[in-house]
Amino acid sequence: MHLRPFETHDTESIIQLIDSIYHEYGFKICLEDAESDLTNIAEHFPVGTFMVLVDEQNVVHGTVAVSPCPDSEQVCWLKRLYLDSTLRGVGYAEQMLEWAYEQARSMGRFRLELWSDVLFDRAHCFYEKHGFVHDGIIRRMTDADEPYYEKFFVKKVE
Repeated sequence: MHLRPFETHDTESIIQLIDSIYHEYGFKICLEDAESDLTNIAEHFPVGTFMVLVDEQNVVHGTVAVSPCPDSEQVCWLKRLYLDSTLRGVGYAEQMLEWAYEQARSMGRFRLELWSDVLFDRAHCFYEKHGFVHDGIIRRMTDADEPYYEKFFVKKVE
């Protein structure tokens, strides 16, 4: 397994991966609103800021992206950190997170922020294990078929 930059032909595999993860929670992907960036990743993420974890056959098993915050020169948003359920807990998520740290530092940004659905408890444990802090902020989102809630997490990247 290795990380490589997103390529246009990965789009359908990425959508399928994220949709399968959403199904674990009884959700479905909403490409019209909440996940509309996935229909044209190249438009939403500059080259090299959206990565895929692929196997030897080039099959997508994970995704991770960073996006500079336009409102703060110190902040990068951690986005689209998803990993196939069969690969969780064996170090691939850490590899993707390390890439995000390096990417943020290379942009001269030293703070990673993210929003995560309140139901993604396993992800929240992962983030907290790696030094992210949930400061109590929760927001209500209405950009999917049904309203949902997200927790805010932040970490200083050194």
